Amino acid sequence: MRWLVDGYNVIRRDADLRGQEALSLETGRTALLAAIAVAARRTGDDFTVVFDGARRAAAPPAPGQVQVVFSRPPETADDVLRALAVRGGAGTVVASSDRAVRDAARRAGAVAVSAEDFAAALRATPGAAGADDKADDDDDDGGPVRRGGNPRRLSRDARAAERALARLRSI
Repeated sequence: MRWLVDGYNVIRRDADLRGQEALSLETGRTALLAAIAVAARRTGDDFTVVFDGARRAAAPPAPGQVQVVFSRPPETADDVLRALAVRGGAGTVVASSDRAVRDAARRAGAVAVSAEDFAAALRATPGAAGADDKADDDDDDGGPVRRGGNPRRLSRDARAAERALARLRSI
């Protein structure tokens, strides 16, 4: 499986990584890459982490199956992620909370997960209490919406995202 990660998006959606980034951008990037390197070793998956901007300082060597890509101005990390998702298609998981990136990934046949869910899966340790527990999702906030199918079954996209995240959590 190939993972495409929106680097700064994940860093800024996770409290621990955000704290590291407050020290310096390089520290935040290094903390994220270290967590991803652990996941890459556990799963055997390939990870590509995309950051905005040109590489300013010598980035830490990409450990094993972790590749680091910096977008070249005027291109943004979102542009790079969309292009990589189209090239990767099925078998690719895109971790970003940017709606346009996630929609482009789904159109290309890739699975899209939010940056928050990705960061939580990175933090989850195998066998940790509550690692796979879901919060109570009984917060219906709208009027009645009639849809076909089993109302208790997640959508195909949501099930694919859950399978991808479970892979990070459980191995």
